[in-house]
Amino acid sequence: MIEKLGIIGAGQMGNGIAHVAAVAGYDVLLLDVDQGRLDAALETIEKNLARQVRRDLLSAEDKEAALGRIATTLDYAKFADCDITIESAAEDEAAKRDILKSLVPHLKDDALIASNTSSISITRLATSTDRPERFIGMHFMNPVPMMELVELIRGLATNDETFEEVRTLAKKLGKTVSVAEDFPAFIVNRILMPMINEAVYTLYEGVGNVAAIDRAMKLGANHPMGPLELADFIGLDTCLSIMQVLYEGLADSKYRPCPLLVKYVEAGWLGRKSGRGFYDYSGEEPVPTR
Repeated sequence: MIEKLGIIGAGQMGNGIAHVAAVAGYDVLLLDVDQGRLDAALETIEKNLARQVRRDLLSAEDKEAALGRIATTLDYAKFADCDITIESAAEDEAAKRDILKSLVPHLKDDALIASNTSSISITRLATSTDRPERFIGMHFMNPVPMMELVELIRGLATNDETFEEVRTLAKKLGKTVSVAEDFPAFIVNRILMPMINEAVYTLYEGVGNVAAIDRAMKLGANHPMGPLELADFIGLDTCLSIMQVLYEGLADSKYRPCPLLVKYVEAGWLGRKSGRGFYDYSGEEPVPTR
């Protein structure tokens, strides 16, 4: 029975998972390499919980109780009593493998491990652990407190008990489960990222500017966000990483990352998190950069 969750990575996804787990009544231990990032994550969680209180989605008492369930650490050894640890670091396979190798020696024998990867092979990641049968993909959507879906991805060795335990956990977190096979980018990003990449090509080829492309998809296809606005929200580095996984994993030219996307990432224009991407976020309102 899962009672305590460990979460590795205090960024946008990690703090969102911590938020929903704490609200659902689970004890949470959040790890990052920097105390400043952990402090920032707690501030973000508190702000997001306060927003839920203002919208009458949560009581003030439940907010305080949730915050009380979240602890932070810089030390993997603290994960010794976690029933499941969810890796939610940057979308970089080598980095994830290093994290998993650092984590495994500190876990109890029956602990589960999940990865929040949005594109990387679960079967390959599982080989960096001592328990591939108790390893699974658990891909949350961003922002985690608002998005209902979780993709569950079994690796080649994932056993039925692990799958059922994690599916039950997802439901207790208030999520709807979609089961995906272990193919590059799974379901959501297999469809979403090529659309974003095509929007970048549309900009690159001069078919339309940033505002025109986003306006066209919002008003013409009823998308809540334009594809370039969404790319900035996700992070252009993350979009590029996923496109590279698709391109390398499926060996199809239709998944080739747009050169303009590569150029933006090389320039450090990563979207909202860096203050500049397809939009400039330095002023009161985002301004298109092209």
